[in-house]
Amino acid sequence: MAKVKTTFYCQNCGTQYAKWQGQCNACKEWNTIAEEILQKPEKSDWKPSASSTKRASKPLLINEIDASQDARMQTDDGEFNRVLGGGIVPGSLTLLGGEPGIGKSTLLLQIALKLPYKTLYVSGEESQKQIKMRAERINPNNNNCYILTETKTQNIFKQIEDLEPDIVVIDSIQTLHSDYIESSSGSISQIKECTTEFIKFAKETATPVVLIGHITKDGNIAGPKILEHMVDTVLQFEGDRNHVFRILRANKNRFGSTNELGIYEMQGSGLREVSNPSEILISKKDEELSGNAIAATLEGMRPLMIEVQALVSTAVYGTPQRSATGFNAKRLNMLLAVLEKRAGFRLGAKDVFLNITGGITVDDPAIDLAVVAAILSSNEDEALQRDYCFAAEVGLSGEIRPVQRVEQRILEAEKLGFSIIFVSKYNKISLKNTAIKIQLVSKIEDLVGFIV
Repeated sequence: MAKVKTTFYCQNCGTQYAKWQGQCNACKEWNTIAEEILQKPEKSDWKPSASSTKRASKPLLINEIDASQDARMQTDDGEFNRVLGGGIVPGSLTLLGGEPGIGKSTLLLQIALKLPYKTLYVSGEESQKQIKMRAERINPNNNNCYILTETKTQNIFKQIEDLEPDIVVIDSIQTLHSDYIESSSGSISQIKECTTEFIKFAKETATPVVLIGHITKDGNIAGPKILEHMVDTVLQFEGDRNHVFRILRANKNRFGSTNELGIYEMQGSGLREVSNPSEILISKKDEELSGNAIAATLEGMRPLMIEVQALVSTAVYGTPQRSATGFNAKRLNMLLAVLEKRAGFRLGAKDVFLNITGGITVDDPAIDLAVVAAILSSNEDEALQRDYCFAAEVGLSGEIRPVQRVEQRILEAEKLGFSIIFVSKYNKISLKNTAIKIQLVSKIEDLVGFIV
């Protein structure tokens, strides 16, 4: 009988050790190193058929490689296509992560049911009847989607070879196990081995594979960090389970931009695409309230109008509070210091609370001017006009700095009915005959004259 091979893995970061120790040298976590049985396979279980597209077995000049056959596969979901960079790339491996109950399985099942390609949806967490119940709410009439409930990769590849699907969806990678590894499902060695088998299958057959991955309490995808390096695209599905809106981001994308954003609304019939997110990020009010300002920001190629809310009040306790939700707290402190130094507002003894509505986080410096406007509005308790919006960065000396792609922001504000947009005097703007008035400001004192 062959000797059983074992190794030690850190369950937090995936670092491998020859023997057990109390602390991981890589991530400095205690009591995360566990022993796993390891047996390397002598050969892969996946054998591509004669009809599959094999990779070249000899080196080719880059000019000789034909890429025309790798046209992207378009889904019926415009938001999903945008985040991926224009569609699914044949032979790619995509990993989708998110919190439990956020809607990962619903999103991929909805996409699978609406694809015009032969799709195999493999579930290791639900039965076929359970998936059928959910599918009837989304798209009951589909002749291209096949459902398989299996966790053993060898059996999955046998069904793939018989069915020859155009796209494969795995829900989830943590539930699969391979006979070549004797550890339990969800362990680091099993996740690495199963992912490696699907990578080999995807590259040799040009069949795209989409994996669902669980996440840890820290928000990272469960398993070794190398899992994110192995796949081509890492998508993050975010949102609050107490709210109906969900955000799809690309943390890594070898075939497109990582700045794109997709927004969905959770409904009883599935996830609805939100084509105009500015409408949901700006609250509807019957009366004018102080402390609210509208900023024109960008997420990838998409301009968005978001609402910034500020509350300035006298500090009850000795130390004033500074709190920011969806905005960098250190940048908030910097803007408050600029207001006190350059504009003469005494905010050092006041509490300042800042919130970006809609539950999103924004790191675009172009919302600085809107943050300043909201703070001044709340401090003076005077509401800004509803048709004002802002798109500029604020420097440490109080100057209003230009931002990128300001014309896209102006056109988005015009489309949503705003009449005045405040931008930097140093932006080069070539737009003519616009319905919106472009107000140029160079210093923070200029803005104070308009809103105070």
